[in-house]
Amino acid sequence: MSEQTEALRSRVEATYKAREVEGVLDLYFYRPIGFWLAQFFARLKITPAAVSLLAGVCGVIAGHFYFYRDLRINIVGMVLHVCSNALDNADGQLARLTRRQSREGRIVDSIADHVVFASIYVHLVLRYALAGASPAIWFLGLAAGISHALQGAAADYYRSTYLYFVTNGARGELDSSSELRADYRKLTWHQRPWDKLLLALYWNFTRQQEILAPHLKKVRELTGQLFQGESPDWLRTRYQNLASPTLKSWRLLMTNTRMLVLFVLLFIGQPIYYFWFELIPLNLLLVYLVTRQEHMAESLVEVAERWGNSA
Repeated sequence: MSEQTEALRSRVEATYKAREVEGVLDLYFYRPIGFWLAQFFARLKITPAAVSLLAGVCGVIAGHFYFYRDLRINIVGMVLHVCSNALDNADGQLARLTRRQSREGRIVDSIADHVVFASIYVHLVLRYALAGASPAIWFLGLAAGISHALQGAAADYYRSTYLYFVTNGARGELDSSSELRADYRKLTWHQRPWDKLLLALYWNFTRQQEILAPHLKKVRELTGQLFQGESPDWLRTRYQNLASPTLKSWRLLMTNTRMLVLFVLLFIGQPIYYFWFELIPLNLLLVYLVTRQEHMAESLVEVAERWGNSA
């Protein structure tokens, strides 16, 4: 029995990006459910992009249910929100299970995530605006939404960069804005308008990530030049030792933390404080983590440059 349990655990873990970047809820709740869903969708020959879209639909509806000042309806929204997040995990696990990882899938997944939280923010603002709140609620919601986008972009970029340097299987999941720009220019609006639009959105998202982390971008470019895209063991170990201590903190800027805080505030009937949670503690955490990671990246640039000069 223990051998079967261990075999199942190994199969589930094979669909992770890497165990160290997964949160507790992911490891013991979302990933096991996502694996079961991935197997189900694989049997039905449903694509990862279709699962991403289904996750987006569930999340958008959940956002609508947060508009109402009825806890019973809000709870239905919470259930749908959890389903959306489970499906959001399942799409990547399905892609890895069926070996169908692609840039297009990552783009659709990213857009679906943004649309879900856009629905949540808009409906929370409307919840207060239509109840007679000050027009300032729109500025509060907008500021919180922008903060959310920056926090999510930074956390995703640092996680992807960690996987790029430390693991061997995640190199294809870290795109550069220069590569995306070149691919964008190859497409025409006349022949492939949808693909060009998606790539334009993803290109802009990637540029924002690189603007937030210029030294980390330089580390990647420099190591690509010096080591032809294959990081040596000493660099991989050094990066892992420097970056690992901050992984838990970066996870606080991901979806699970936001959902837990939002659920608590919905239960006590004060979801407006969710906006302040985004604006104050999460932004302070973002500034701290970006500053720390940039100092780390700057030190790695110096080491790599010294290695290049002595080689």
